[in-house]
Amino acid sequence: MPDILAAIVYGGYVSPIKFAVFLILYFGWLFIINWVHKDAEAIGTKYTFWTGVVFGVWAAAGLIWLLIPIFAIGLAFYIIATGAATISYVMHRNAAVPEFQRVLTADHIKDMLLGSLKKKEPVAAYVFITANNNEVSVPEAKTPDYFGYKAAYALFDDALYRRAYDVVCTPTPQNYDVAYYIDGTAMKQPAVAKDQMDYLLRFVKNLANLDMEEKRKPQKGKFTIFKQGKRIDWELMTAGSNAGEQMRAKLVTQQNITKLSDLGLTADQLEQLGTLRGIKKGVFIISGPKNSGVTTTFYTLLRSHDAFLNGITTLERQPSGKLPNVTQNVYVLGDSGITTYGRKLQSMVRMDPDIVGVADCEDVETAQIACGAAESKLVYVVIEEENALKALAKWIKLVGDKNKAIEHLLGMCNQRLLRKLCEKCKQAYEPNSDLLHKFNIPAERAKVLYRTGKVVYDKRGKPFPCETCQETGYFGRMCIFETIMLNDHLRNAIKQARSLSDVGTELRRAKMLYLQEQGLLKVIAGITSINETVRVLSKSKDQKPTAEQ
Repeated sequence: MPDILAAIVYGGYVSPIKFAVFLILYFGWLFIINWVHKDAEAIGTKYTFWTGVVFGVWAAAGLIWLLIPIFAIGLAFYIIATGAATISYVMHRNAAVPEFQRVLTADHIKDMLLGSLKKKEPVAAYVFITANNNEVSVPEAKTPDYFGYKAAYALFDDALYRRAYDVVCTPTPQNYDVAYYIDGTAMKQPAVAKDQMDYLLRFVKNLANLDMEEKRKPQKGKFTIFKQGKRIDWELMTAGSNAGEQMRAKLVTQQNITKLSDLGLTADQLEQLGTLRGIKKGVFIISGPKNSGVTTTFYTLLRSHDAFLNGITTLERQPSGKLPNVTQNVYVLGDSGITTYGRKLQSMVRMDPDIVGVADCEDVETAQIACGAAESKLVYVVIEEENALKALAKWIKLVGDKNKAIEHLLGMCNQRLLRKLCEKCKQAYEPNSDLLHKFNIPAERAKVLYRTGKVVYDKRGKPFPCETCQETGYFGRMCIFETIMLNDHLRNAIKQARSLSDVGTELRRAKMLYLQEQGLLKVIAGITSINETVRVLSKSKDQKPTAEQ
């Protein structure tokens, strides 16, 4: 009998290592069965069926493994059989749940590899505040609110990192297209699955105190994010479309510019506009297309006057900020006894302010009232037009009387916003003679120009993005202006001019530089690129910027 026991122990009939591997895999499979049962029940699929399938494969594969005389073959069979059962269930459940709830996908594996630090980040770095100033705690995991929270956190954290001030989510038949507006330019982002966007929309609408069930009518609200002790306010807008509910989140910024010198004017332009502080009556036209910074210029010119010594009032459809010690009137259709924008202005003028600001001067009635007020007050009017010459022509047309329109006109300006090259990654290059000739740039003044930096790669060939501009090549924006102040000689010349071309000739004789010339000065100074200048100032929207060489 001792001989038989010795043969069993030392003869190798039962390998302890192989037996341990069998037990670990065999009983470790119990964890998978338990997960399948609970997960299938949680997502509402046939948990009894799938638990039975996985259990049956586990039991049968284990038994067959024991019967196969060669251990390695039995092990391979067991792993393949049980793995196939697991993958079958995973494929089934992934087809029934939202994209971001799926398991064993590339994103899920990436999240697991990153560890728990990333999972805890929303709690430590981010706090959502509702429109009612209530702090939102992290919802319970695997709930609709949690999925919405997670999607909103990812979207707004990425948008802030990339310096986006506008996030637009547009539905398509397949998913949602996402675009960030960075430094005035739309940057397309990876699309978002519709089911994920549904959770996100529900969460942010709840933050902004909007009706979560209303998916057709336009809605507007606000919410706040606290990140690293900094308050970040967002304005949320939703509206229905044929493809689904669209969303736009706009960063609410404060008007911080208070001095003319902060606008980016040249020394000559700063001196010209500085003279407005000592003038008591007349009209000054501020012009530019939409999103060109005219509101900032409008507010800054108003604030250049002493609000304690002057009564200042404005008429606006939608104020962009608060002006201290300035009476800001908002036109709302339906004001008692006031049916038009012009009549609202007329009621303001009757209060006899010293300075009047008209944010939207786009109709005949408003222009004529503003022109009449300029006989005794200083009036700033904002006109949407692409250059100063066209703004002047539009002003004359609205007033309806050329002599009257010019009589009290002090001057005008037009502007654009150009992106500034990133100082960290911009690259110098020597322009060829054809490029200089095309843009009328003297060769002696532009021996070196600058353009956006190219992608840098590390030793392993991995892209190394610029941390300052996040690979856009630009960081921040600046304003360029064309300005002109009128004197009696120039007013008379404009009155006598027979055509708009003749007026333009008179403005050039008065040494007004066009926007194109102002932009090229910034190019020569290395502040922006030729591509950016052409993009912004191009008259045709379809015209592509000329490649820098």
